[in-house]
Amino acid sequence: MEADFSISHVEGIFQGFVFDVERRHVSLDGIAFDREVVVHPGAVAILALDKEDNVILVRQYRAAVEGSILEIPAGTCDIDGESTRETAERELLEETGFSATSFELLGTFLNSPGYSSQRTAIFLARHLREGSRAPAGVEEQASTVERIPLADVLQQIKDGTIVDQTTCLAALLVATRHDA
Repeated sequence: MEADFSISHVEGIFQGFVFDVERRHVSLDGIAFDREVVVHPGAVAILALDKEDNVILVRQYRAAVEGSILEIPAGTCDIDGESTRETAERELLEETGFSATSFELLGTFLNSPGYSSQRTAIFLARHLREGSRAPAGVEEQASTVERIPLADVLQQIKDGTIVDQTTCLAALLVATRHDA
């Protein structure tokens, strides 16, 4: 039987460009406690696979880890009324210059449910066409696009070179589908 938690009050703590932070006053059987929650609009991530089974990756600076990491293209669901697929199409083109005629939803996942509401929809994009990038923001403008064989991406996950959790999950999901 699931416990019956209730939220009595929500207090805004911080409003940011990408996310907000709120304090949720929660109770269970008369025991009150607070939890801070990062409220996020959601995101998409795209594992784009070309016909030679190369993964299109972006090497981008991330201030939170004070360095550049290799990751699949991704972005925030920040346009009202835009579907996750439309966001995925837009982000893939902006960050890499590639468009795709096939987008398959691999799943929607909770990033850090202990403190964040963020859900990320991960897509597999195939049948790629190369075009022009339209990077937004300083980090994207300084980023580079790399093509790495899926087998090498999996090895880089194993050896700890690729550490972005969304990239790791997407690659493992695609590899599992290839093996099936």
